[in-house]
Amino acid sequence: MIDTTAAGTPRAKLTALETIARKAGAAIMDIYESGDFTVDMKADDSPLTTADRAAHAVIVEGLKEMEAEFGATPILSEEDADIRWDVRSEWSRYWLVDPLDGTKEFIKRNGEFTVNIALIEQGVPTMGVVYAPAIETLYVGAQQSEGQAPIAEKQVGEGERQAISVAQVPGEQDSWRIVGSRSHQSDDFKAFVANFHACDIVAMGSSLKLCLVAEGAADLYPRLGPTCEWDTGAAHAVVEAAGGQVLNAETRQALRYNQHDSVLNPYFIVCARPAAPWA
Repeated sequence: MIDTTAAGTPRAKLTALETIARKAGAAIMDIYESGDFTVDMKADDSPLTTADRAAHAVIVEGLKEMEAEFGATPILSEEDADIRWDVRSEWSRYWLVDPLDGTKEFIKRNGEFTVNIALIEQGVPTMGVVYAPAIETLYVGAQQSEGQAPIAEKQVGEGERQAISVAQVPGEQDSWRIVGSRSHQSDDFKAFVANFHACDIVAMGSSLKLCLVAEGAADLYPRLGPTCEWDTGAAHAVVEAAGGQVLNAETRQALRYNQHDSVLNPYFIVCARPAAPWA
């Protein structure tokens, strides 16, 4: 469970993280709406834009400002990930950040990109904020102390904040709503969905794919392609707070973070719980 002593209450911390995520989102949208941005390619052939860098700077500054109230906590961001394993392996608690998840969606200008900020404790994502600035949609999730229900909420624009939860597992003869990527549908994914007698594929970009399961708008998200830990940490926290699970696709054990030198995730499945036909 999340530390609610020196680090403050989960609700107070979520509020602070939401403020940071919205500021980062505003910095992204300034660049997105101007259309004036550069695109560089990283060593792994993934794109990096001016907006990624701007959001990273806003988030790091905001998290540093939180230290006086919530305590010093190291930061692992996609845009500052060159931290040796012998250092990271000592972290029991840290921020996991993707300043702009869905850079390809940003470049395509379809709005399906997010700001992701997660708190990882002992390898478990205990708190997360996912903010999609182009569609003004916010998801938050946090575990609380024993005996208190987790916080799992969604807000669109200035509308009322709504509690969210995963959907019931479809019945034997029901159609499944299965989330697939706009940019990364693999042969493994196609083989996976072939096991279902009926399914509807819901295409979505970035960490919003996990959030669709969290809010009950989809039943299953099999990610059978490469991702990094910062791609999933924040939305993973939202899924678990909403009553769902993110499972290693091979072992069916809960996905965990900062367990080894590599920051790559194994293939995983986001669900309410394991169920036939896929389990």
